[in-house]
Amino acid sequence: MAIGEFTKQLAQQALLNVTKEPPKEAAPPEAENVGATIVAQLNAMQKALKEDEELMVFFHSGAERIRVMEVYWPTWRVAVLKGVSQDRVMTRAISPVEALQLVVRVGKTQPGAKASRLSVVTPKS
Repeated sequence: MAIGEFTKQLAQQALLNVTKEPPKEAAPPEAENVGATIVAQLNAMQKALKEDEELMVFFHSGAERIRVMEVYWPTWRVAVLKGVSQDRVMTRAISPVEALQLVVRVGKTQPGAKASRLSVVTPKS
């Protein structure tokens, strides 16, 4: 009888193991939205400014340097930078987000002048 009980327990355990849901695997980590991270950093830096300070954002491409005044995101994977070149010409640069490198620093405004703010336009969800 002991062998019969043992066999019965093994059969029940095997049946439970087969009908039990398999353990859920951990979901793969969600890909980071680099564009959203850049926007969050720019907004955080700009929010921390004092009244007489402005965020100066620069984009370099070869010999060209742009002082960025607006960052427009048609999608989270592409950024359009609008600003002024060294020759004081209105200029735009279009860049995939993965290749985007911005130089950002805080500068004081001239006495009596109003600090300019960076405009950031994100894609519609």
